[in-house]
Amino acid sequence: MTPSIWHRRAYFALAGLLLAAALLGAVPPKLELTPPFASLQGQLLIAAPGIGDPRFSRTVILIVRHSKDGAFGITINRPMGERPLATLLEILGERDASAEGSVQIFAGGPVQPEASFVIHTTDYNRSETIGIDGHLAITSSREILRDIAHHKGPQKLLVAFGYAGWAPGQLEAELARDDWFTAPADARLIFDESRDRVWEQAMAHRAQDL
Repeated sequence: MTPSIWHRRAYFALAGLLLAAALLGAVPPKLELTPPFASLQGQLLIAAPGIGDPRFSRTVILIVRHSKDGAFGITINRPMGERPLATLLEILGERDASAEGSVQIFAGGPVQPEASFVIHTTDYNRSETIGIDGHLAITSSREILRDIAHHKGPQKLLVAFGYAGWAPGQLEAELARDDWFTAPADARLIFDESRDRVWEQAMAHRAQDL
């Protein structure tokens, strides 16, 4: 083999290797494999004993939505007292003299305390109802309160005003510094357990591997 032919073949082989290396290094970042986002939707968020924010001391929050865009939840163990449904409807701008009964209301969180939300079982559904998991849903409208007042509401429910919200990455940062524990949502804990026992019971079922 003459030196000129050998040099040409070596050149093309080297060029091929360099081109392959360049192509491998030029894969756009969007094509790189990334682990799936671990959503806490449908989980309970339990305040750690040493949480720094006193507003959330010993709170238990049902996470309604959690994505890369942030998180939204309703506190389930901050009762504010019992109110007649007729009064609640009037506060929301609807008078209904035939409304019957009263409900316990809760402070759902520090954001928009004038907004009402009903966490409930999935036996009730409206066009505005949003499923949380296969067993729980949330509806925010005066119509669900009217249905409850006329014995057409869900079997189990929790009425809250206000919510807790987190910006993108904020909840993840709070979890990383051990402000919160998580536990699977339990309908008995959300609807039936004595409110002064909810935090202790949730802590007993918290995830241990955060």
